[in-house]
Amino acid sequence: MIHSLSGGVITQYDTLVYVFVQLCDGIDKDAKRWYISPFADVQCGDGVIVPCGRTSACGQVLKVAHVTAQTAPFPVKRTQEIERVLPRT
Repeated sequence: MIHSLSGGVITQYDTLVYVFVQLCDGIDKDAKRWYISPFADVQCGDGVIVPCGRTSACGQVLKVAHVTAQTAPFPVKRTQEIERVLPRT
């Protein structure tokens, strides 16, 4: 536990894996969105299945960022998780 100089406790945040995905199909084809990845081994160029509206869509990972909730590129509570990573070919 880390204490601040004013006597309070500084919260330690877990690291999150954020991925920037370009959608390859569906209504929002070519749209780019941030998602949280529950899979630590996701890499740039991987194919993924992500939620898109009421359905799912295929996408490609353009960027991977390891961040905390404080430094996340999009609010954590409003960010959806990727459903799965497609096998690499």
